[in-house]
Amino acid sequence: AYDNVCFHRVIDGFMAQTGDVEFGKLEGGDMSRAGMGGSELPDLEAEFSDEPFERGVVGMARSQNPDSGNSQFFIMFDEAPFLDGEYTVVGRVIEGMDVVMDIKRGEGPNGAVIGQPDVMTNVDVVK
Repeated sequence: AYDNVCFHRVIDGFMAQTGDVEFGKLEGGDMSRAGMGGSELPDLEAEFSDEPFERGVVGMARSQNPDSGNSQFFIMFDEAPFLDGEYTVVGRVIEGMDVVMDIKRGEGPNGAVIGQPDVMTNVDVVK
């Protein structure tokens, strides 16, 4: 589901957000709505962890409602202790952080990526 999904919100020194499988596909998606969608599956209940948000941590994106996590996630560029205990840590980049750091930064409101965004071309989720 994540193949060809763009990084729609990227804030330098903070994080890169992606995972909108509804609107965030570069081909066939609605890039004007990227970041507003989720998946066909129900939202998840909040499962906040004690894991700190630091460089390379992957967190579950959500709206103001703590129980609104779905398909979107973000990858941290740097530490952000104000997220600790407020968002769910779902993983960590174990290889390729140099690639993460090269993701095109957003220049629009709230880190919106203007023009051609970077995409996840082929995604495999492994445990």
